[in-house]
Amino acid sequence: MGTSDAERALAVARLVENDVAGIDVNMGCPKEYSTKGGMGAALLSDPDKIEKILSTLVKGTRRPVTCKIRILPSLEDTLSLVKRIERTGIAAIAVHGRKREERPQHPVNCEAIKAIAETLSIPVIANGGSHDHIQDYLDIEDFRQATAASSVMVARAAMWNPSVFLKEGLRPLEEVMRKYIQYAVQYDNHYTNTKYCLCQMLREQLESPQGKLLHAAQSSQEICEAFGLGAFYEETTQELDSRRAELLAKTPEEAGELTEDTSGVIKMAVKFDRRAYSPQITPKMCLLEWCRREKLAQPVYETVQRPLDRLFCSVVTVAEQKYQSTLWDKSKKLAEQAAAIVCLRSQGLPEGRLGEESPSLHKRKREAPDQDPGGPRAQEPAMPGELCKKPFVTLGSGKERSLES
Repeated sequence: MGTSDAERALAVARLVENDVAGIDVNMGCPKEYSTKGGMGAALLSDPDKIEKILSTLVKGTRRPVTCKIRILPSLEDTLSLVKRIERTGIAAIAVHGRKREERPQHPVNCEAIKAIAETLSIPVIANGGSHDHIQDYLDIEDFRQATAASSVMVARAAMWNPSVFLKEGLRPLEEVMRKYIQYAVQYDNHYTNTKYCLCQMLREQLESPQGKLLHAAQSSQEICEAFGLGAFYEETTQELDSRRAELLAKTPEEAGELTEDTSGVIKMAVKFDRRAYSPQITPKMCLLEWCRREKLAQPVYETVQRPLDRLFCSVVTVAEQKYQSTLWDKSKKLAEQAAAIVCLRSQGLPEGRLGEESPSLHKRKREAPDQDPGGPRAQEPAMPGELCKKPFVTLGSGKERSLES
């Protein structure tokens, strides 16, 4: 964890201690997003705070506590710090053999790590050897011996080619990348994360034809096609969709059928998948435009977050009727889109899906309050059940936020 406060660190540790093997405090990250909050490498200049955080965790949690640091400008100061850290009772310490201001292009200081390992009685984990020392599995042991550490932490070398852990030696990068893509699709990994990891593997080959295809990819399907795995993607996603359908078929609500509970909320098990919708069109946009055309009040979304897993669920109210997806989602925006889908589907209205007749949306001009006083718009608005029988027309283009404004 990244932390700058002992009590908050303990509160977090107690939340997760039943689900993890240990608690580690990052005291080596030099990035601004960490240090500006007093976390990561910022802690290295405040030994008192380091001691308080680690002592509080050691005494307050049932799991072993470890930390990771960088070396200080002088070896003497570094050894003084690690001795103080050891006295807190932690189980092990990882040492990145570079100073706070140094980056991967700077050589790792094996001698400093070795001096720490020879000084402390707890295990020392050596880190920072990917660039200069670790190219394959045998190099890991060489780096361990050079630093006299009990073990080695491998980061970038593992990201460049995960087969670095194979005793038989590195596998061809193309083979490793294709295998990684297959895992990513099978476990529904988000394409942006998959793309980032593949770019790390390609490195200097990013300007190759395949690298350019990868850089342009905007979905898991396009990533697969760039590596000749288009057929695999289609087959795997169809299989996953079939499994999901089987799981959701246990009850009417889980099968995606409309249900209404005792509180009058109409529910359906749906999720919003951006890939299934037309560019620049979302269910929330469709619902908002529909409400405007029917002279209904703007949809009102009430979203809550579940503390246990931090997932979100939203309820949208339209014409005094509430709609909700029974599936919790990872963000507030996705949960609201799912609620809008439930409302639109319950009324039989277009929601902007690909292949669906859904003309572009635009911001329509509002009519003056006294305009056409005797026209049909002056009548009492119909309830949603009646509105679903009326034709639905979408207008213009524009982002959701501009429509709601």
